[in-house]
Amino acid sequence: MRASSGREMALGGRGLAVRDCGALIFAADMYGVQLDQLGALTGDSRSARAAAARWRALGYAETARLGPGAAWLWVTKAGLAACGRAYPPARPALSRLAHIRAVAAARIALESASGYRDAGAFWRCERRIRSGHRIGMRQHLPDAEVHWPDGAPVGWAGECWAVEAELSAKTVARTSAIMREILTRTGDYGCPAAEVAVPGRPPRHARALYLCSPAALGTVLRARESLGPLAARIEVRDLPAGALL
Repeated sequence: MRASSGREMALGGRGLAVRDCGALIFAADMYGVQLDQLGALTGDSRSARAAAARWRALGYAETARLGPGAAWLWVTKAGLAACGRAYPPARPALSRLAHIRAVAAARIALESASGYRDAGAFWRCERRIRSGHRIGMRQHLPDAEVHWPDGAPVGWAGECWAVEAELSAKTVARTSAIMREILTRTGDYGCPAAEVAVPGRPPRHARALYLCSPAALGTVLRARESLGPLAARIEVRDLPAGALL
């Protein structure tokens, strides 16, 4: 992307320009977004409705009420191409709406933090992690990765974090197995099977950040306690306000 005036940017290298294109790319990366969350990205609810109307007119997005709360917006095939994304177009699945909203809320909260912005950190969404790779059915993908650049003005510069949004309680055994898999992984997602967990290599994820609903918090804490020394690399926090559907 190259910047032009105000909130307008040329997308996809084809000279296409839209206002609030960062919010459009956010919606593309996150499978979709509810309009109240879109307002957090564009400025307010009025600007969110205006952006949605512009994108619909261009054929870049569609909107509909899919569940409780505000209407949803998702990016079409044309919009994905304009954003330079190769994802297959899809309407957000009804069974995943609550999770999509929770992860979007986590990203909005983190990216609005001054430390995140000052460090130049990068959110690698689950859709991007999955895109273009053949991921084994038994491999667990985090909801996102946060990459902190080398030389950033933070104590964790150079680290990669796994991010998990937990809404409902799994079993302690299942949760601890996922935590262990995240913390012992050495290779990127889509790498050859022999590179997934190589003894002696540094772990891919320096730490894992768990953002939990009240229903999931107890299970996540018990699972962390069962990990022994690995538990020191697990951070557990509440989901941001407004994350629940």
